[in-house]
Amino acid sequence: MHLFEFTRRLIDIESITPNERAVGAFLWQELTQLARRFEGHAERMPVEEGRDNIFVRFGDPIVVLSTHMDTVPPFIPSREDADQIWGRGACDTKGIIASMITAAEEMLGKGRRNFGLLFVVGEERNSAGALVAAGSPRGSKFLINGEPTENRLALGSKGALRFEIVAQGRMAHSAYPELGDSAIDKLLNALERIRRIPLPVDATLGASTLNIGVIGGGVAPNVIAGEARAEIFIRVVGDVTATRKQVQAAAAPDADAREVLFIPAVRLGALDGFPTTVVAFTTDIPSFGGAWGQPFLIGPGTIHVAHTSEERIAKSELIEAVALYKRIVETLSK
Repeated sequence: MHLFEFTRRLIDIESITPNERAVGAFLWQELTQLARRFEGHAERMPVEEGRDNIFVRFGDPIVVLSTHMDTVPPFIPSREDADQIWGRGACDTKGIIASMITAAEEMLGKGRRNFGLLFVVGEERNSAGALVAAGSPRGSKFLINGEPTENRLALGSKGALRFEIVAQGRMAHSAYPELGDSAIDKLLNALERIRRIPLPVDATLGASTLNIGVIGGGVAPNVIAGEARAEIFIRVVGDVTATRKQVQAAAAPDADAREVLFIPAVRLGALDGFPTTVVAFTTDIPSFGGAWGQPFLIGPGTIHVAHTSEERIAKSELIEAVALYKRIVETLSK
């Protein structure tokens, strides 16, 4: 299947987390055919009912090319023009899957047999697939994780620290506010203090950033709110011990800060002759924990259009990615 056609076929299979069953079945069909043609071995790695990672190897893999098959909502079908392919997952990461498989087919056609392909579920929510894969490594020394980095090797990526901020109050009629205790007022006070926390800066990864992404509370405009809550997301660049304490201290006494997610920042390697970058988003790499080998991060497309209604990928970057993945496998196999 042609690279562009392959990308569009993948985009047109809705795979919003956790609905990866159909795209997994399609990839299983494609990869088992590839395994039969080139004497490889394909296997499913069950994650939970209806959700499997897909792995195929050719010989004893030194390098594994990997990315995720799930997307964020909403589903957007594919379209293309002379330069771009559009649709949900175009760059995050259906185009990357197509590039990796195309590179694999070309390498196999020239006799290379020391690599594998691993496609996982759940990256967009909780890295469930990567966590399962980390428990079943296959002996590779290097893992090439695909995310949209504009075809540059990422020297590192920021981590994530997410809290739910919860304030409790006492409901009352708004005509008599002295009889109540507004949870919304408490939440706003806590969030204002949290926004003033000085966040760490790293020479390589840059500044930590904080986003108040969700906020809500109360039941009606004429009722003093009895409960209010918000969710905050901090992109972290190093040790988070101090930041954790600062968030909890800033929330008190008006609210409780409940940690719900932590993904550490990672520092990654470079390779001679490959351009580099630094990215602010998180990936599956921390969840693999090194079990599949030393990680590298590279892929076509820009993160600036991922998760948007304008998601797309340049055809020229897809073609370039095929050559890059082949070159990386060759470089790491020496």
